[in-house]
Amino acid sequence: MVREMRWLSSLASRVSPSLRNLPEKASNSSEALSKIKPRKRLNQTPSDNIGAPHKGNSSTPNLELQKKRISAKKSNFRVGYKPIDHLYVARILSRKDWFLLLDHELNARRIVLNPQSVASVLQNQENPLHPLKFSIWVSNIDPLFLKNQSVRSVLANTLFRKGPVVLSVELLKDIKNSGLKVNEDLLCILIGSWGRLGLAKYSTEVFGQISFLGLSLSTRLYNAVIDALVKSNSLDLAYLKFQQMPADNCYPDRFTYNILIHGVCKIGIVDEALRLVKQMEGLGYLPNVRTYTILVDGFCNSRRVDEAFRVLKIMRDKNVTPNEATVRSLVHGVFRCMDPNKAFELLLRFVERESLLFKVACDTILYCLSNYHMAREIAVFLKKSSAKGYLPDSSTFNIIMVCLTKELAHPQNEVHEIFESFIQRGGKPGFGTYLVLIEAMYKSRKVDEGNQIFDQMIKDGLVSNVFSYNMVIDCFCKAQIMDRASKAFGDMQHKGISPNLVTFNTLLTGYCKAGEVGKAHELLVRLLEHGFKPDIFTFSTLIDGLCRVHQIDDAFDCFAEMVRWGITPNVITYNILIRSLCFIGDIARSVQLMKNMQVDGIKPDVYSFSSLIQSLCRMNKVEKAEELLLSMLTLGLNPDNYTYSVLIKTLCDVGKLDVAKEIFLSMEAYGCLPDSSICNLILDSLVQHTRIGEACRIVKTFVRRRN
Repeated sequence: MVREMRWLSSLASRVSPSLRNLPEKASNSSEALSKIKPRKRLNQTPSDNIGAPHKGNSSTPNLELQKKRISAKKSNFRVGYKPIDHLYVARILSRKDWFLLLDHELNARRIVLNPQSVASVLQNQENPLHPLKFSIWVSNIDPLFLKNQSVRSVLANTLFRKGPVVLSVELLKDIKNSGLKVNEDLLCILIGSWGRLGLAKYSTEVFGQISFLGLSLSTRLYNAVIDALVKSNSLDLAYLKFQQMPADNCYPDRFTYNILIHGVCKIGIVDEALRLVKQMEGLGYLPNVRTYTILVDGFCNSRRVDEAFRVLKIMRDKNVTPNEATVRSLVHGVFRCMDPNKAFELLLRFVERESLLFKVACDTILYCLSNYHMAREIAVFLKKSSAKGYLPDSSTFNIIMVCLTKELAHPQNEVHEIFESFIQRGGKPGFGTYLVLIEAMYKSRKVDEGNQIFDQMIKDGLVSNVFSYNMVIDCFCKAQIMDRASKAFGDMQHKGISPNLVTFNTLLTGYCKAGEVGKAHELLVRLLEHGFKPDIFTFSTLIDGLCRVHQIDDAFDCFAEMVRWGITPNVITYNILIRSLCFIGDIARSVQLMKNMQVDGIKPDVYSFSSLIQSLCRMNKVEKAEELLLSMLTLGLNPDNYTYSVLIKTLCDVGKLDVAKEIFLSMEAYGCLPDSSICNLILDSLVQHTRIGEACRIVKTFVRRRN
């Protein structure tokens, strides 16, 4: 093993001299972005309402613009051009003559329009107005684009994420000058985005001035605004609009009623929902699967579970087939409104007697059981549902395997049995499932079983790139099976898969934690020979490894070399050294290192102070520990329970019980609730000093707080 730890200097001289100055790799797109001047983002507010229309013949577009659009339509929309330059489109949309330029680009066939390209442009614009302007232009070229479900979905999500995008006076003038119009499809999507953002008042204001956009009121627009009001939790306003419909010669349809039924069911007023259903039936609109699914959810929200199950019987009687959403709403609703154990029993009986959408029901039940960490119930359910032919898909199986390995007391045998049964029945475990099981086997010291599963994963071809190998190597390193980690490292190169810096750093961590610093040294040589530049993680790992084998001076040499490589240490690097110095009792150097850290502009964290406080307490230097605690709290850093317990115990041991009690009583104010061990510690000390009354008052205070 190398004791002279100036390795990095000597190693660096054996590789290319330019290695130290390796630049960070920049993508071509980043360079392109840097050449473009940043645009000022238009921040619209809901207060910028629709302005009054300008006088004159504003409804007739310019004749030249009409001709250009007809020409654009005839150009036919083709696929197969080069990828869309979204920055170029953004530059066009930021100009005043954006509509003319878009027409020109379309006529020149430099812009290709199809649902995929339109969706791509909409979701790759930074300025929130650009998707709206582009969709206005596209809908005037061909209204069918905004009837395409994928385009509608992308536009709705974009307006929601980047919004609110409102119809300001300036925007309306821009649209008018372009000769374009906002059509009904686009306005419905806009109103929907306002509803999702909670802009109920603004939605109604725009709806009240809809004629200024050249549109007439319709049932569809009423449905859009009622839906927006329901989504923004303005049910009273939604009912008001519902009642206004006949006055505008608009009449509610099944969509209208379903929206309102959803609104009342969401807050658990199911009796009103049932009244609306009867009213809907009276108008000749029969409830559909969506209506019944909403009712199932509503009954669960109002904790009327029996009636939620009864809805399924009503559906059967009326020849309405439940869909996946119906079953999922039922299962999630039952778990949401009942004790999980009772919910499991009820749903277990349900799937035993029902065969409709059996797989969906089983998948959802297992998902809920995993969320509630009910591993034992998962095992029982898998056994019973498998007897009826149920086989989970790979994603569901991965979810339940994670739960089983974490929650079962001794998972290795039972989980392995479930895993083997899944494969025998034709299941295809995913990479994540294999990895979870391998980790569980190694953790429980079932190394041979873990190796067998890993070999099976290799045979299934699931370890085929650098990323999957990195995760496998990390798994071996965490289990401290470094020979397997090293073998996997060799295998990947034998297959022609080149390791990356993450691969080397992962292996270095494994060797350092195992105390094999010599092998870490050898690996570092290979890292440099592969042309990689060590990063902050590489150096911090090496420093930690050297500290673990008590080579503190060598760790400081490595720290100095890190700075010479132009890598700035972070708080983690400093904390490793501070902790190691505290461990050997060198408090003076620890304190000096913390000062150096602050001079370098790095703020100490909780761990920096905790190591020093604990070390000072071990040396009975309690006054200095108190000073550090005060400094720590002044900086807004709150110690954890362990640090408090060490300090309070030391204060009690040296006879400073009053100070210990004062610190104990101040813990909660500084964001740390005392645990049972600290409570017992302070109470025992008070009782030993016959201060029974104070001990009783503390007990009463904590009992009152719990209640």
